[in-house]
Amino acid sequence: MKVLAATLAALMCVGAPVAAQTVATDIARGDSAHTALNATAALGDYEAAIKLDTANAEALWKAAREAVDLGEAAGFQHQDHARDSLYALAEQYATRAVQANPSEAVTHFTLAKALGRAALSKGGRAKVSYAKRVRAEALEALKLDSLDDGAWHVMGVWNAEIMRLNGFLRFFAKTLLGGQVFGEANWDSAQRDLEHAVALAPTRIVHHLDLGQVYLDRGDKAKADAQYQEVLKLPATEYNDKYYKQEAEQALAKLK
Repeated sequence: MKVLAATLAALMCVGAPVAAQTVATDIARGDSAHTALNATAALGDYEAAIKLDTANAEALWKAAREAVDLGEAAGFQHQDHARDSLYALAEQYATRAVQANPSEAVTHFTLAKALGRAALSKGGRAKVSYAKRVRAEALEALKLDSLDDGAWHVMGVWNAEIMRLNGFLRFFAKTLLGGQVFGEANWDSAQRDLEHAVALAPTRIVHHLDLGQVYLDRGDKAKADAQYQEVLKLPATEYNDKYYKQEAEQALAKLK
């Protein structure tokens, strides 16, 4: 019995490091696929890591990131059901990532992005219902890391989307969000936050694209044109950059 107990104990000691190594291997595989712009493979690798360690914050937020990218791509391809399913999956993984590691900015940013992308795919009241959570998670990310360009981007888009609401929805948003929070949304903040995102990460195409739209909303066609031109000049380094470039081309065509 003593020999058996000792053998079992030894096996348990060996098992934990092996499992941890396998999780790390799956995450590394996912990272390679992400760099290669293969979001489908990356998501599969991160999900394999999650199956082995259900509370691994890194695997969770990275899985959420890939699900958001895939959902956005599905939206560009007018596959709305797939888009909504992927955004729901992203929200689930990102929520678990925040629960696993609430002290890391990237988990809050990833949840803000997942919620924000889901919100943009909704209409009217459904969009507004996401607004409070999006803002709260983005602000928490910035509280933990003031140099998080993604969180600044989320805040810029949040301000812009609130300002784009029509009269009825603005009344609804003010009621839902509360007067103080709603009153903080303005075009100056939308522009400032997105300009800050561009300054922090000038090679990220999506920052330029959304900043261009804000300039256009504010009637500054020259600045909008410059941002869209920058989108076309920059190399594609993220999964949906090819779609962002198409959006910039369409926007430029309308400006002519």
